[in-house]
Amino acid sequence: MFVVTLNTGTVWLSPPVVSDIDAICAACSDSAIAEWTTMPSPYARSDAEHFVRRTVPSGWADRSPVWAIRERADGPAVGMIGLLARDSSSAEIGYWLAAGARSRGLMAAAVEVVCDFAFRPGGMGLERIEWRAFVGNHNSAAVARKLGFRFEGVQRRGLLQRGVRRDSWMAALLADDPRTPADGWPD
Repeated sequence: MFVVTLNTGTVWLSPPVVSDIDAICAACSDSAIAEWTTMPSPYARSDAEHFVRRTVPSGWADRSPVWAIRERADGPAVGMIGLLARDSSSAEIGYWLAAGARSRGLMAAAVEVVCDFAFRPGGMGLERIEWRAFVGNHNSAAVARKLGFRFEGVQRRGLLQRGVRRDSWMAALLADDPRTPADGWPD
């Protein structure tokens, strides 16, 4: 897959690079990120190095792109967003944002531009994007709901987090779904 950068004029997405390692390590040391992701905890600099040097390039090679979220084209990474290919027409979206960048609409803008790219025939040509999160991750759910993802249910012990199975929420957005807030989400 060819490497693509995306931007909305308020958020810039480009593959993370070596100079992002320290920012990634600092952000992923946040207990809130550890609580809601499957990343190692504690998160070490070697984890960020492996992510940037190995995981990101192999993801792009396997139709599973990862972008650093930036507030300007040459800015530091303040988060990550990626698509994990499920098959030739679907992927799972995942994302996190550093504490100092939350509550400003950056993640909603990033998810929207990634979904636009993923569904576009000249992009990835997907038909379905899945979202999963541990039950209780209301911040992630709020972003998905706002952008039109439809809640599909609870997967009992659906995700593995550092050796422990946890219940997860599941939602999806289809290429032809309206991009308006969806009803039917848990409180």
